[in-house]
Amino acid sequence: MPYIHQEIREDASINPQNEGELNFAITSILTYYVGEHGLCYKTINDILGALEGAKLEFYRRIAVPYENAKISENGDVY
Repeated sequence: MPYIHQEIREDASINPQNEGELNFAITSILTYYVGEHGLCYKTINDILGALEGAKLEFYRRIAVPYENAKISENGDVY
């Protein structure tokens, strides 16, 4: 995980300003979830499923429209 200065860790978990802080914020949420639900297969599976679902939803709603706009703007490479 990227190093996050101690003094910005609390704020980074609320309002990440760069990729390292984003990584820290996500990891903080996941660590909290493990603390609340216990470290076991079900918790790990819950987290991985939620991450995969969030990834796919982000790709579908954000990445695909962006890529389609760039194809329209610059032409397709295929």
